[in-house]
Amino acid sequence: MRYYVTVGDVDLTVDLDADQVRVGERTALARLEAIPGTPLRQLQLDQQFRTAVVERTAEGGWLIGIDGARYEVLVVDERTRHLQGLTQSGGQRTGSGSLRAPMPGLVVRVLAQPGHRVVQGQPLVVLEAMKMENELRAGSAAVVGEVLVSPGQAVEKGQLLIRFSELPPLT
Repeated sequence: MRYYVTVGDVDLTVDLDADQVRVGERTALARLEAIPGTPLRQLQLDQQFRTAVVERTAEGGWLIGIDGARYEVLVVDERTRHLQGLTQSGGQRTGSGSLRAPMPGLVVRVLAQPGHRVVQGQPLVVLEAMKMENELRAGSAAVVGEVLVSPGQAVEKGQLLIRFSELPPLT
């Protein structure tokens, strides 16, 4: 399975196949196992073992601590990336507009609140469709004007979920 991973300003394509991971041209034996009752994971890359602290962020990303360094990581699978492409316009947005449901589904979580600034790629709504959770993300920086859905609500394809307002200039 292919994942698109952003670590800081670096974008990576990661392919997972059984117990192998491929990042760019490098392929390695890889295993990641949870240490029960802790946020710790045991990571094996080829014959090297490391312990990592893995925590989910409120924005839907991950904070990973390994070897004394902390990394903010965003991971998106192929399906989610495709859905993001469907929900984002091809041109530049000015910070106004809306977020609509790309398919019918059930709102699982709403991660945005009116008045909050959001950045491009920030998760805003989690929508369950066909037993899969899909994170719908901001297409550009904006201010959330109005949230029109709540958790547990069924939505139809094309239904307005969030209305954005103009992004005020920084002073």
